[in-house]
Amino acid sequence: QVQLVESGGGLVQAGGSLRLSCAASGSIASINAMGWYRQAPGKQRELVATFTTSGSTTYADSVKGRFTISRDTANNTVYLQMNSLKPEDTAVYYCWTETQRRSWAYYDYWGQGTQVTVSS
Repeated sequence: QVQLVESGGGLVQAGGSLRLSCAASGSIASINAMGWYRQAPGKQRELVATFTTSGSTTYADSVKGRFTISRDTANNTVYLQMNSLKPEDTAVYYCWTETQRRSWAYYDYWGQGTQVTVSS
């Protein structure tokens, strides 16, 4: 299995920036994708950005042009650079990974979450 530990959350004013980090450990070789989700109070968890081992990325429309996901394979760490933050970005951000040990076997793992609060 894979363990994920997030860091980098905090309080920032609108227009500011934060960089989230997620360190993965365990069955690193089985990871085929990593990413970030977020959940605001009273709302469902939503995808923010994903990164595959092949290098492709996806972003939610609400964060395109403002957030950038990247990965440091040497340190088994994925990052989320968040710029031009808005109050609407306030949420608990969760690191996510998908593992594949068989062609038909996919498993999801989640970090504990890190709070991001953007003040107006």
